[in-house]
Amino acid sequence: MSHDPRVVEPQRLETTPREQSGDAAPYDPLRLCVYATVALLAWLLGPVAVVGFATLGFVGYWRARRAGLLRSRCKLGDTRIVLVYLAALVAAGVGGIALGWWVW
Repeated sequence: MSHDPRVVEPQRLETTPREQSGDAAPYDPLRLCVYATVALLAWLLGPVAVVGFATLGFVGYWRARRAGLLRSRCKLGDTRIVLVYLAALVAAGVGGIALGWWVW
């Protein structure tokens, strides 16, 4: 058969000793990119971003707790503590928004 010139083999990186030994893929620091993006949004949007992200987290943990999650991988551990923390962030964000409108 003749080789079709439209079909191109993708370029591949040379294999590393880790790949040759069958170990897992290299660590992908995706979470760090996510954290940086969240920080950027918080910086640009201020208290509005805090309210938005904290509300999103609160709703997520509320649903997870109702589904039976009692312990979280979050550093706070107990989902009740996480819910109180996120509710406090929502309150602080709402307070920041109200203070900003009041001062402005």
